[in-house]
Amino acid sequence: MTERRLVVFDVDGTLIDSQAHIVAAMSGAFTVVGLPVPDRAEILGIVGLSLHVAMARLAPDRPDLTDNLVTAYKERFAELRLASDPVAQSPLYAGALSVLRALAARDDVYLGVATGKSRRGLDHVLAVHDLAGLFQTVQVADHHPSKPHPSMVMACLTETGVKAANAMIVGDTSFDMEMGRAAGISAVGVSWGYHPVDALIGAGATTVIESFSALPAVCDRIWCANV
Repeated sequence: MTERRLVVFDVDGTLIDSQAHIVAAMSGAFTVVGLPVPDRAEILGIVGLSLHVAMARLAPDRPDLTDNLVTAYKERFAELRLASDPVAQSPLYAGALSVLRALAARDDVYLGVATGKSRRGLDHVLAVHDLAGLFQTVQVADHHPSKPHPSMVMACLTETGVKAANAMIVGDTSFDMEMGRAAGISAVGVSWGYHPVDALIGAGATTVIESFSALPAVCDRIWCANV
């Protein structure tokens, strides 16, 4: 009997290009609480972290405003989405859907999600992009410590029963790579996200792919090497 494999995906910057929505909501949050708005690079640099951790990094001198920033961000993020503002359109990256469906169709592969999004936010993404039902395990910020803590990956392994040697994380940030390594699984970086390739490699990426179409072959190569 063939052993099951597991591919765990990050969401923002890996599956969907949500940078416009995130930057707009973050800019609105800082404006509401009366703090200078961080520059775009700083904002994108914290994507993937849980909100409280992200806000603490963006406003390290104002820990008293962390909760206010989190609340304001959530409100602005929802307002943009409910108003169907163009910046709230977070498209799937090219090739993502076809590769997800191809992997999900394999008898030997489970798919999972490990994201800094809330369950509510993730459910919206899954519904909008017709991804519901593709993932056997889904882990969100509501129930785990922030990346790069390995809690989300460990939960994915437990829920699917897959061995660490047969699992990998696919993500666009150093936090994803560090999380995967801390959990003892392979880490595959993507070049199209929010952290530079050299940061992914420095954080322990097994490899970095340039397109979604390259992922299935990379998966098989890594799994064969780990046999």
